[in-house]
Amino acid sequence: MSGIIGKKVGMTSLFETTEASVKQIACTLLQVGPCVVTQVKTAEKDGYDAIQLAFDEKKEARANKPEKGHFAKANTTPKRKLIEFTKFPVGKFKLGDVLSVADLFAEGDKVAVVGTTKGKGFQGVVKRHGFSGVGGQTHGQHNRARHPGSIGASSFPSRVLPGMRMAGRTGSDRVKIQNLRVMRILPEHNILVVSGSVPGAKNSYIVVEK
Repeated sequence: MSGIIGKKVGMTSLFETTEASVKQIACTLLQVGPCVVTQVKTAEKDGYDAIQLAFDEKKEARANKPEKGHFAKANTTPKRKLIEFTKFPVGKFKLGDVLSVADLFAEGDKVAVVGTTKGKGFQGVVKRHGFSGVGGQTHGQHNRARHPGSIGASSFPSRVLPGMRMAGRTGSDRVKIQNLRVMRILPEHNILVVSGSVPGAKNSYIVVEK
């Protein structure tokens, strides 16, 4: 994949005006780049072609000695987030090159955004799967309103089948949202405005793929 690392900033609205109407479009603000090329991998040396991009400044005191040496080779400061991309033309890049939002995207492009959804902890079936519970509080159901009810058959198959929707950990999943339209590019602020919503909380890391 070819792309760039960034952060989710928040959401806003843009308006598209036509002769017939005015359309409000929900948009997400992404702080994208600048990203530094901190490693160039080749098939001859590493078995595959890829470039490693680094994003977001990290305090010098928070980096260990191997990290400092790795970033020193690219003549850059320590970074927080490192990701490899395999679809870039490796021959065009060298250590220390900087990629910004304007280098990869233009207004009107369709992009995919990868992020980690908000974690919600251990949740019951009503919140996790949208169950409606087992009914009201009449007829003895005073403490079963949000419970799953029966989960299995009787003598056959005498077990709970795999995949049964039950309570469990919810959120913190890696999700890709495709076909988001680039609405605006603000290169002076490294901001990319895309239509629609993007997974994750504010200030969470995302990857924008082209």
